[in-house]
Amino acid sequence: MSEHSLKYIVIEGSIGVGKTSLAQRLGDEFGSYLLLEQADENPFLEQFYQNPREAALSTQLFFLLRRTKQLQEFRQADIFSPVRISDFLIEKDQLFAQITLNASEYELYKQVYSYLTIDAPKPDLVVYLQAPVEVLMQRIRKRKRGYERLIGSAYLEQLNAAYAKFFYNYVDAPCLIVNASEIDFINSEKDYQQLLQQILGTTAGKRYFNPLPFAS
Repeated sequence: MSEHSLKYIVIEGSIGVGKTSLAQRLGDEFGSYLLLEQADENPFLEQFYQNPREAALSTQLFFLLRRTKQLQEFRQADIFSPVRISDFLIEKDQLFAQITLNASEYELYKQVYSYLTIDAPKPDLVVYLQAPVEVLMQRIRKRKRGYERLIGSAYLEQLNAAYAKFFYNYVDAPCLIVNASEIDFINSEKDYQQLLQQILGTTAGKRYFNPLPFAS
């Protein structure tokens, strides 16, 4: 598969795994239209981390409405862009909702979700980045976002488990599952290039990539 046959690539994975960084690097590579979720713009997010039970529904509905609007704009974006790259699947919204919402809130959420996401586009490739909780915590601390200071390991464990279950059953697009624990695809050109070759070579089904980092 060449980059010209990849029209829509999605990067997914838990908080802190490097989704947006990889999306931006690939965007530079391909001259792509980028669709980024921009979590910083959710006005309820810091309140959610402070008091998850109180702010869960407002936080999740904001994300759902925002992501849906972004996908609508995506459909109208520059059709001449060689590749479009996103750092979220709309289906991932449900993973977070299942973890954070109580039963009655989740029923309301599902009704809103089913109405809003009927025309969500399907990607040509999903790159699912995996890393254990201790690696995610290190990366979250390193980027020093104030609203993330209260993220706990138990929450990340739940997210990792939800992502693993989701992608075990995922069949809507070719999927490259990457162990992102040891590689540095932002600062290491060799690490990036070996990942890029795996991305370009994933044409169908699920493919697993467990890279070793190159010595600096």
